[in-house]
Parts: sequence; structure tokens; C-alpha cells
Amino acid sequence: MPSRSIVLLALLVGLLVGVGGYAFVYAKGYSYLLNDPKACANCHAMREQYDSWAKSSHHSAATCNDCHTPHNVAGKYAVKASNGFFHSFYFTTGAYPDNIQITKFDRSVTEEACRHCHAAITDAIDAGHVHGAEAVACTRCHNSVGHLEAAASADEEPRVREKHDGDKH
Repeated sequence: MPSRSIVLLALLVGLLVGVGGYAFVYAKGYSYLLNDPKACANCHAMREQYDSWAKSSHHSAATCNDCHTPHNVAGKYAVKASNGFFHSFYFTTGAYPDNIQITKFDRSVTEEACRHCHAAITDAIDAGHVHGAEAVACTRCHNSVGHLEAAASADEEPRVREKHDGDKH
């Protein structure tokens, strides 16, 4: 006969897998593994961002993942996993702000996405800076390109672009 602790552990694991699986299916968690922007609107807190993207200039050119995840498989799914965890945590607890704002890390991901798709333009702009001068962040002027002004974040608009290692570029 199995020991009591093994049975208890099996019950706990079964409970976690069962509840987690149910929540994953009920909350359409699988949709976040895809590239459909409608997944971002599963949570009513993101409806304004989705609706503004649908009316934006990027609607016909980019999905949420194109701007909000890195352009490599490992980075994309690492960011999706991290954001998915925190989005579901805040949504479940109701602890998200009424005015959803992008985090500093996610803003850096978005900045790199701008620079990836618009490299010819951003490289030319950066080349015009004096050596050692701070490069201007794309979102300094274009903070509402992917989302209309009403849904654009107003917090801590970056003045300069920072490298991932913290040194200013």
C-alpha cells in the first residue's frame, strides 16, 4: 500500500492539473499560443487596446505578437509565458489597473520590434546622431501607432533608447 504522503502528493498534483487544465480550456489559454489578435481580447480589460489596434495603421500590417514579442521563437514564447502568467494572475485577482499600461520591459520589446520592422529608417536616424549621443526611442513620438491615442500608455514615455545591458545607446 502506498504511503500516505505519496497519496496526498498524487491528489495534490491531480487537483492542480485538473483545475489548471480546466482553467486553461475555460479561459481559452490555448489561444495565446497562436498568432490571432482576438486572443488578446479574451480578457475584457484588453478590449480597448484590441479595438484601437483594429482601427490603427498597423491593423493591416502587424498582429499583437509582431509588436509585443521578440522576433525569435524562444524569446516570443518566453515573453508570452511571462505576460500570460501575470495577465491571468491580475485578471483572476482583479488587481489590474483600469488604465492598463505597458511595463518597462515590454516597452523595450516593442521598441526592438519597431526597429526590426523599420530597420532602414531607424538605422538612418541613428546614424545621424553624434557618437556617444543618446538615440531617440521610436515610442517617444510614435506611442500610439499600434493603438489609437486613447489606448496609448502615457506612463514614463522613454526619451532615449537603452540597450538591454542598461547602457544608453
